[in-house]
Amino acid sequence: MAKENNPMRKIKIEKVILGVGGTGEQLDKGTKLLGLLTGRKPSKRKSSRRIPSLGVRPGLEIGAMVTIRKNPEVILKRMLTAIDNKLRKKQIAENHFSFGLKEYIEVPGIEYQRDIGIMGFDVTVTFKRTGRRVGLRKIKSSKMSKKQNISKQEIIKFMEDNFNTKFD
Repeated sequence: MAKENNPMRKIKIEKVILGVGGTGEQLDKGTKLLGLLTGRKPSKRKSSRRIPSLGVRPGLEIGAMVTIRKNPEVILKRMLTAIDNKLRKKQIAENHFSFGLKEYIEVPGIEYQRDIGIMGFDVTVTFKRTGRRVGLRKIKSSKMSKKQNISKQEIIKFMEDNFNTKFD
């Protein structure tokens, strides 16, 4: 069987994660923004360590995120159109890539919200292959082979074929 025809080697999008950082009022605006973009309730993230120069202490809420697992292609297409379907190769790592948007009004279909103001957020896209659950499950879990990882070149090819993304 050829490597391209093997169904176990097929690459899929596992999840798309939208995240925003900030404290206090900035974090409240960020959670409203994520709720507006996805229609879901964001989960807030707490700090685990102290960073005195930034005024961060353990237990302080410093970020919010939304994970989209069902039908992530729809929101990914919207986010990619906001950056003109262009990514840089240094934004890609093994099994995932990330990019940021400086202003949420660049996303098609989203209008300026006076109570949120101008704000940006980060998008992370994670990939997987069939069989990944073997390493994640609780009962009879097993180590995953290095072949299970998705390389930068495979991610670039997948994005060019399925989303017409250009890379610098």
